Amino acid sequence: MEVLYGLHPVEEAIRSGARRLDHVSVARERRDERLERLIELCRTAGVRVSLEPREQLTRLARTDAHQGVLAVVRERQFLGVEDLLASNHADRHRFFLALDGLEDPHNLGALLRTADGAGVDGVILPERRSAPVTATVAKTSAGASEHVRIARVTNLVRALEQMKQGHVWVLGLDERGSQDYTDYDFRSDCVLVLGREGAGLHDLVKKTCDYLLRIPMAGQVSSLNVSVAGAVVMYEAMRQRRQPVQAAPRKPVKERKGLGS
Repeated sequence: MEVLYGLHPVEEAIRSGARRLDHVSVARERRDERLERLIELCRTAGVRVSLEPREQLTRLARTDAHQGVLAVVRERQFLGVEDLLASNHADRHRFFLALDGLEDPHNLGALLRTADGAGVDGVILPERRSAPVTATVAKTSAGASEHVRIARVTNLVRALEQMKQGHVWVLGLDERGSQDYTDYDFRSDCVLVLGREGAGLHDLVKKTCDYLLRIPMAGQVSSLNVSVAGAVVMYEAMRQRRQPVQAAPRKPVKERKGLGS
């Protein structure tokens, strides 16, 4: 079993129904409208609620940032790449996110929150040298991590090759990329790959990408924080994908080659 803490993560865990909740503990010292709404949500969902001293919640959460709410939940069951590829949509192309060795749980939480908001169809995370999906990630994502479909893979390069075999374009974000992200047409099945904090994409991951995109920078620094950069591109992709295919012509891009290589 795992622990989730904070109003939004616990509420979204109940709403998503993705995993079973053993019980929810609330601090005896807290009484307000938001907490009462959460307790009512628990009752409606048939989740047991217990009253505990705030110190007990702090002990279980290992932080005092629990907002007087804590849930004990079943461990998350991650998907495989094949599960993500099986999510076909007749009315739109699929858009995925892959994270190459992200280590900061706050960056991971922020990206999962953006992925949920931008309508990403699934996120790929490597099992090793990557931040795990913890209670801190859930809190930072404001509970969005409970709704995002996440696949954990042992080898990211192999997973990206599997995506290519499923007719998905692999797009790496790199400050030395050859094309501005706004010049790319995201109205196709594609996966956006983001690299590590400060180091970017691993060389093998970079070589696996069909395209390397860049975010143009007008100031003195050469790049953005990875969670900010990811948000910029995900929402540009969402903006484009809301447009009909017959939209006004965009700047020409080079002929696409290498899909399925």
